[in-house]
Amino acid sequence: MKIKILCTLGPASFNQAVIEGLDRFEVDLFRINLSHTPAEDVAGAIELVRRYSNTPICLDSEGPQVRCGHVEGEVTLREGRYVRLTAEPTLGTERELALWPRAGFHVLRPGSLVGIDFDGAQLRVIDIEGDEAKALVVRSERVGSNKAVTIDPAADLPALSQKDIDAIQIGIGYEVMHYALSFASAAEDVGRLRALAPPAAHIIAKIESRLGVRQMDPIIESADSVLIDRGDLSREIPLEFVPYYQKAIIRRANRWNRPVYVATNLLESMVTNRMPTIAEANDIANTLLDGVHGLVLAAETAVGTDPVGAAEMVVRAVRAFERASDSQLLDEDRIQLRAV
Repeated sequence: MKIKILCTLGPASFNQAVIEGLDRFEVDLFRINLSHTPAEDVAGAIELVRRYSNTPICLDSEGPQVRCGHVEGEVTLREGRYVRLTAEPTLGTERELALWPRAGFHVLRPGSLVGIDFDGAQLRVIDIEGDEAKALVVRSERVGSNKAVTIDPAADLPALSQKDIDAIQIGIGYEVMHYALSFASAAEDVGRLRALAPPAAHIIAKIESRLGVRQMDPIIESADSVLIDRGDLSREIPLEFVPYYQKAIIRRANRWNRPVYVATNLLESMVTNRMPTIAEANDIANTLLDGVHGLVLAAETAVGTDPVGAAEMVVRAVRAFERASDSQLLDEDRIQLRAV
């Protein structure tokens, strides 16, 4: 079985040099994340990739996710201070922040907890008035633009946003044949994407929420393959349990004979550094040993300092796994073990 490598494209990699560099390592799929790609840029992004590569493209939906709006560079929300939340588009500051889509804002109630980004700022809603809310900062942290927002209780949003639907239509025009469904929560969600995509399209269901975990069997059965996004999953499930959920989902996907991929934090240190940590190399090895069919690079290739280097490191890790699987790793005729 060939281990597939999926690379997310973003500001660091939407250029000829990186796309061609990733192609040299024969990556299997280029992922365009609609959560970070404006609708008006989707066609141009597809054209850019097609200009320099024949690697297939996957449009990854933004799905039912609440996000904060744009902020002035990066602002710090300080514990004990109040912040005005609004459903109206506005440039965020330490005293005012927009949430979108509007439907997500309407789930807010006094006492609701609002978390911004992974392990980021946390707010408690104090009062609601129309399309505005007053919230108290209960955990300080810096906040950037367009960061994921978690609300407890969770917002009930459509499986596909209007932007997703518009992007799928653009993808059809460019004969894109891979589509990923973010935050899949039911087989019906997968069915809706399949109904909108081309007849022979490959549908990837992303399991990255508590509800997705609860419904994993029908979701896996209805999809062509499965992607475990550990980052978003960790927003709803305690961090220490995520590795065990990952193993459980992989086992279920293998039982249903569906390819399964793992994303998020594989080589997180390589977003800024030249080399990964030993712990990251160990994580990749254990993920491969669990029975996955592919690995997904996200921030590493989308915004990292060396996207091609990150892809090369994954290729090296996969080759090491293949050697170990063939019982060649400790063959003294092939390698010389050095005394410590």
